[in-house]
Amino acid sequence: MPPVPPVGLLSPDAVAWGTRALTAVVGLFVSALAYRGFRRNDAPRMRWLAVGIGLVTAGSFLAVSVAAEAGAGAGVVLVARGLVTVAGLCAVLVALLRD
Repeated sequence: MPPVPPVGLLSPDAVAWGTRALTAVVGLFVSALAYRGFRRNDAPRMRWLAVGIGLVTAGSFLAVSVAAEAGAGAGVVLVARGLVTVAGLCAVLVALLRD
């Protein structure tokens, strides 16, 4: 009989945290690739793209984690996440529209 995992690992909060952390890790990897493209080609668009992707993924994860750990309410957590996401999307927009 296979071992039964602890209930805490399959709780909705643990699964949500795990998926957010995985998204942050993959986002940081993509952001690092974009930054490497900036360094290789000296293309400012790639720097903005790296910043934007980093904020949308890892920045959101960090904002939610810090706000939740500080004991902020759900509304504050959502506002923090929203502000970081908007900042990241603005950076991506600059990357796409800049001449």
